[in-house]
Amino acid sequence: MKTSFPDLPDLLSLRALSEAIDTAVSAAHAGAAILQAYSHRRGDLVIDHKAQNDLVSQADREAEEAIISVLRERTPDFGIVAEETGGRPEGKATWCIDPLDGTTNYLHGIPHYAVSIALVAHDDVSSDGQENPIVAVVYDPNREELFTAVQGIGAWLNGRRISVSRSPSLDQSVLATGFPFRDFSFEAQYMPMLHDAIHSTRGIRRIGAAALDLAWTACGRFDGYWEMGLAPWDVAAGTLLVREAGGLADDMYGREPWARSGNIVAGNKAVARSLQALVAPHLDHASPASGPGACNQELP
Repeated sequence: MKTSFPDLPDLLSLRALSEAIDTAVSAAHAGAAILQAYSHRRGDLVIDHKAQNDLVSQADREAEEAIISVLRERTPDFGIVAEETGGRPEGKATWCIDPLDGTTNYLHGIPHYAVSIALVAHDDVSSDGQENPIVAVVYDPNREELFTAVQGIGAWLNGRRISVSRSPSLDQSVLATGFPFRDFSFEAQYMPMLHDAIHSTRGIRRIGAAALDLAWTACGRFDGYWEMGLAPWDVAAGTLLVREAGGLADDMYGREPWARSGNIVAGNKAVARSLQALVAPHLDHASPASGPGACNQELP
C-alpha cells in the first residue's frame, strides 16, 4: 500500500515517522524471511567474490530485492541506496539498506547476522540542517530481536525501551570492534588502537556484524564500539539506535554529522568519549580510512 508522506517540513512529524518505521519493519521482515529460508540449505547458495573477503550470495540479493519492493511500494518518493544494487538519494529522504549484515557469519552457519534499514533525512529536512538518520530498524532473525529507533522519540528492543550501559569508564567496560578484513589500508592506524583497548578494558569482542554491535551497544550489552572502513549501510541504523538510547555514535575523524564514511566510535557518553580519546592519537588525518560510499552519494 502506497503511503502518502507529508511535505518536506512535516517529514519529522510523529505521523510521518510512525509510518516510516512501520514500513521499515515490514521490509526487514520480508528480507529476513528469505535469509532464513536459505539458511537451511546454505550448501546450495551461489557465492560470488566482490573483492578479497567481500562475499555476496543470492540470499543477499534476493533479500535486498524483497526489502526494496516493500519500500518502493509504500514510499515511492524516497531514494534508496543499498549494498548490492547501489542507488541514489532522492526526494525527502533516502533509505540506506544492508540486507545481510554479517554475510561471512551467515555463509559459515554462524547465527549472528541481521537486516539493517535506516531512513536518512536530507540536509533541508533535518532539524539541525545536516543529513542524519531519522528512522532505524535492525532485525536479528535468529534471536527474533527487533531493534527500532525514531529520531527524538527513543529506541526499543521488541517494543521495550532500551538505553546504553551505565559503565563509567573504559576499565569497567566490554567493547566491540571489527578487525580489518577487506581493506587493509588502515591497518597501521587500527592495530595500535586494539593494543591500547586490550590493555585498558575488561575485554574486546569481535563477532562480525556491525549493525548488531551497535544495536547491542544501544541496549547496554556492550559499553562501547569502534570500527574503521565500514560502509554507510553498516552503521546508519545503528547510529540512530545508540543516539536514541542515550549514547554517542560519531564519525571517528569528526568530519561528518554521522559516520557515513565508515569510521565510527560509539558507546554511552562516558565510554564513547574515553574511547575517542584512546583512538585519536593513532588516526592519520591526512589519509582517513573510508568505506565504499555514503547514503548521500550516488552509487553504481
